[in-house]
Amino acid sequence: MKKNIAILATNGFEESELASPKAYLEEQGWNADIVSLKSGTIKAWKDGNWSNEYNVDVVLDEANEADYDALVLPGGVINPDSLRREEAAVNFVRSFFESKKPVAAICHGPQILVDADVLEGRKVTSFFSVKNDLKNAGAQWEDSEVVVDNGLVTSRNPNDLPAFNKKMVEEIKEGIHERQRV
Repeated sequence: MKKNIAILATNGFEESELASPKAYLEEQGWNADIVSLKSGTIKAWKDGNWSNEYNVDVVLDEANEADYDALVLPGGVINPDSLRREEAAVNFVRSFFESKKPVAAICHGPQILVDADVLEGRKVTSFFSVKNDLKNAGAQWEDSEVVVDNGLVTSRNPNDLPAFNKKMVEEIKEGIHERQRV
């Protein structure tokens, strides 16, 4: 069954954390849309420098959670910090939890989950520098390559991408997670 996945990102996303999941999702025969704040392109971050530009498929103001089966949140330091300042982005993220759909976030990506107020009592991992933010939001943080909690998939960094991609696809194939919560 063909799936539609939203990848929410803006300038400053960690390139491998968008490119690798997107390619892996497309290898499944699924559609993976890059959803962003503005139309045109967004610029990746790689090895401490700006990198390639990626085409935006859907502008956030025109994106609807109902059109997607799951959400992916790449990291990078700049990307999640920019997104969490935008009420529309936070609401878009929260809507996937309200609809009990899978959400996958890697590295600094889980930061927007703090603002979406969806971490209370959830098991997660992330890049180590944001673990206290997640714990302060009520999450149970652990240092593992991938953590799955009722449709929420999290990983620490680009080295974890193989495990992250595999678990992300497993959760998407399972579909709605009744225990996914806000």
